[in-house]
Amino acid sequence: MRIELAYFAWVRERMGTPGETVELPPAIADVAALLGWLAARDERGAATFADPHRIRAAIDGALAGPDAPLAGVREVALFPPVTGG
Repeated sequence: MRIELAYFAWVRERMGTPGETVELPPAIADVAALLGWLAARDERGAATFADPHRIRAAIDGALAGPDAPLAGVREVALFPPVTGG
């Protein structure tokens, strides 16, 4: 399955790109598996996604949890938790 990944804030800085198009292996079925796969791909991914609890995801524009399925998804945005006042 081919999806677009968009990276924001320090995720973008650490990955060195605003996003990429990836072909996911069939075993990558949810957000948690995606983060694990990204962490295992290379050193940048390992540094960025070493602690998946520090990453938030939006699937096709809607916030999603780690168990959110990726079937039929076009885009996954990955970013740190947002705070503000």
